[in-house]
Amino acid sequence: MPVKEIYTAHEERMQKSLDSLKRELGSIRTGRATPALLERVQVEYYGTLTPVNQVANVSIPDPRSILIQPWEQSLVAEIERAIMKSDLGLTPNSDGATIRLNLPQLTQERRAEFVKVANKKTEEAKVAIRNIRRDANDLLKKIEKDKSVPEDELKKAQDEIQKLTDRYIKESDSVLGIKEKEIMEV
Repeated sequence: MPVKEIYTAHEERMQKSLDSLKRELGSIRTGRATPALLERVQVEYYGTLTPVNQVANVSIPDPRSILIQPWEQSLVAEIERAIMKSDLGLTPNSDGATIRLNLPQLTQERRAEFVKVANKKTEEAKVAIRNIRRDANDLLKKIEKDKSVPEDELKKAQDEIQKLTDRYIKESDSVLGIKEKEIMEV
């Protein structure tokens, strides 16, 4: 496998880790309503677990509430049950056709808990990025044993992989910083 292909393949994997982190952090509750809060809430729909946003219209009528309009009347009770089981800590209010979620103001302790969760998810993403770096370096070492690429080119490739890793870790920290600010904002 040529050095350039190793770099490109591992850069894609690092980008996927960062995208995954952004999705995870998007589902952490801040003081503001967002459809991303419901991304992990799944409903039984014709025998299959399906995300709420795929069986209903999810809208944000104001900054503190989410309005869910199921496409089928029979899903109202199922969506309510799924929200109650989730870790969101929200109580759904239903009028039989739509479901409204009111987001209460977060306490300082709850905000601190959400920041801890965000830090944990970011650390997991950083570990994944470092593991990708290790995989890339292992591949480069195999190439080195085969003596198919000059040693100075391999050293340069390892430096590039390290720079790439540093960039993605810095980006992870930046995403975390934005999320922390969002969570702590009153």
